[in-house]
Amino acid sequence: MIGAVPAVVARAALALAGVPAHAACRLSARSRTAVYRVGLADGRSVVIKLYAATARRNATTESAAIRAVSGHVPVPAVNGYGHVPGHEATALITSDLGPLTLGSAMRCGRVSDERALKDLAGLLGRLHRAPVQPWASRRPFYEQVASLGRRCPPSSLDRLGPALAAIADASDSALVWCHGDLHGDNVVLAGPRAVRHLVDFTDAAVGPRESDIAQTLVMMDALSPLRVRTVTHAYPLALDQHLLAAWAVFHTMRCWAHSSPGDDGVLWERRLDDLNRRAPHLFRTRRPERTRR
Repeated sequence: MIGAVPAVVARAALALAGVPAHAACRLSARSRTAVYRVGLADGRSVVIKLYAATARRNATTESAAIRAVSGHVPVPAVNGYGHVPGHEATALITSDLGPLTLGSAMRCGRVSDERALKDLAGLLGRLHRAPVQPWASRRPFYEQVASLGRRCPPSSLDRLGPALAAIADASDSALVWCHGDLHGDNVVLAGPRAVRHLVDFTDAAVGPRESDIAQTLVMMDALSPLRVRTVTHAYPLALDQHLLAAWAVFHTMRCWAHSSPGDDGVLWERRLDDLNRRAPHLFRTRRPERTRR
């Protein structure tokens, strides 16, 4: 591991892990989070995730989610978390499980797409069995709709009317711990047996299991009937298929709303059109206006 250690990373390591950092490598950077692989002076390698003060979640909420589900699904150990002295950021320090993800194993041919989908379904099944504590973070559906409405025109949101109604009508469905962003690159293969570990609980919250399954289907481009069956057959808990399809529509629209102009936007628009053809009952079709004679 090589690279200078940013000041905020150095302070996080010393304050929250009690050990100086001697090297750091940035793994990812988003608008409100950044992740580093950090070598500590005692020889350990850890992962330090920084949250900006403006982030909706922070290191405390993510560490709580990890610890809440750790008895049911493999996750990295939490080595420290909290406010970084001298900075507005919070930091989460976890054990370094290594660089091999399920996504990278798929891309190099080490793991087949079918095997990966089954692995993700199994991990979600274990995660969704973790007990939900009263303090667990919840994000009401109306907040998610409002957030989507700020990013897309009213006509696009209106197009999803039947899907939104299906989700709203199922508000009394059982709630579970949802990862919120499970795909191949958020699963790390660790140890000689390549044990699958869930990482990146930034978006973890309590919600319906169908939402979490649908999010994974969308992110893994697994919305064809065959790939959906691969996931649902490997998932050990009961699912409402109509609700699952409605959540898939919602998450696909959300990805479209956050897509970049150009090829990315075209890709998500095409996936929405594919869903419209497969499940037209979840979309509102605009009817041509009649003209008076």
